[in-house]
Amino acid sequence: MEKIGVIGLGKIAQKAYLPVMSELQDKYEWHLTTRNKDKGEFLKKKYNFSHLHQTLDQLIAEHPLAVFVHTPTHTHAEIIEKLLMSGINVYVDKPVSEDIDEVKRLYKLAADKKLLLTCGFNRRFAPFNQELKKIPNKRMITVEKTRENVEQSVHKAIFDLAIHSVDTALYLMDEPVKKVNSRLILSDENLAQSYLEIEGEKSQVQVTTNMMSGLNLEQSVVQGNDKRAVVTNLSMLQRYSTGGIEMISRPDWEQNLVTRGFKTIIISFLNSVSEKLENPVSPESSILSHETCYKIVHSK
Repeated sequence: MEKIGVIGLGKIAQKAYLPVMSELQDKYEWHLTTRNKDKGEFLKKKYNFSHLHQTLDQLIAEHPLAVFVHTPTHTHAEIIEKLLMSGINVYVDKPVSEDIDEVKRLYKLAADKKLLLTCGFNRRFAPFNQELKKIPNKRMITVEKTRENVEQSVHKAIFDLAIHSVDTALYLMDEPVKKVNSRLILSDENLAQSYLEIEGEKSQVQVTTNMMSGLNLEQSVVQGNDKRAVVTNLSMLQRYSTGGIEMISRPDWEQNLVTRGFKTIIISFLNSVSEKLENPVSPESSILSHETCYKIVHSK
């Protein structure tokens, strides 16, 4: 049975990853890693895992096939590099890094080592976003993310929140990017709104992030030559036609981690490293999303 490591057992790991991993214990031997031994023992018991470590070196000594990295962003580069240099495939929460040169360097290292470095852009794998992707001849794409009233620095808001919207918009495009323009509106030193415009040969894309909107909303709109569809909060799909609107919700019994794409991206990554398949999140597309966010942050 192949060994898979997990380092960092904070909120995202507990909410989005450990529940899925616990269902895959018949296929993989999971090795949790955290400096907080009490937390590790609690989660090990809760999900019935068998292996727990407190350091990255202890985890590497187990020679896992791959490691999921869920540590704070500022620690990513050092951990990723050490894992890749040890011959271990890596899945990491977004962003890989806030430094675009570092992002490119790590992807080059992975390529040189013939290993996968996969960034956790789960929204690409959300079922309704995949329905938007299927729409042909896209002419207009709009992705909007709003928060009720959140105070975050520009760096934090763009690389923690807006990066998902940016990546979704770029994923939905079916052609190369020709031009990018962005504008930031600040409240004191924090981000109030961010506006991004992307041009392709035939498509126009807008990405809006509003940190002070009075409501929490995530919405993507795609308009083709003869089709229009809207996905709201990843759980509602509306298809528009001259005759009316078709509204579809995700099934009541479906796990939220399926609706939000987490389960699919986890399984896709594991299949890719086990069977030596292509990266489920291509390095080129991931670098483009990081580079676009880097340009937004440095446009002020």
